[in-house]
Amino acid sequence: MSKGTTIKEALKKWEEINKKNPTESDIIELQFQFPPIEKMDSTLGTLINCKKLSLSTNMIEKISGIAPLKNLKILSLARNNIKNLNGIEVLGETLEELWISYNLIEKLSLIEQMKALKVFYIGHNMVKDWNELSKINNAQKIEDFVFAGNPIVEALDENEYRNEIMKILIYIKKLDGVPCIR
Repeated sequence: MSKGTTIKEALKKWEEINKKNPTESDIIELQFQFPPIEKMDSTLGTLINCKKLSLSTNMIEKISGIAPLKNLKILSLARNNIKNLNGIEVLGETLEELWISYNLIEKLSLIEQMKALKVFYIGHNMVKDWNELSKINNAQKIEDFVFAGNPIVEALDENEYRNEIMKILIYIKKLDGVPCIR
């Protein structure tokens, strides 16, 4: 099996396609790399002007290399192999949107450190414990939440599911793309 694309290689391809320096861009999209990116690394730290970073649809297993990205507002890591949120806390004061659906996440530890987070998409992961959801209430700015497809809700019909989530997450205004009416 071939080795994955490195961040450095992906940024070089991005630069060739977009005809500009990625360190100066505010949007960097490195999704669908072939071969897929397997590891986030310190090369990401060069993207100091980046406001939106997409690494979706790769083979990334853990979050790393993003501490220098103080301007980052949107991080898309959907459709990877991420098992936990370790590493995300370095963006706790600035990150506003985290799109991390279709991964392997069971625990929502560290989400309470995300002080600016407004949008949290974590649908189709492996969350099995209702207690994990209570951690989200500590990130009180989350308004838009996607959670469908997690094992915890598979046995519930849609109304039961929505009611349970809205009881626990008192701040959300939109669940799975549908406004919450209380």
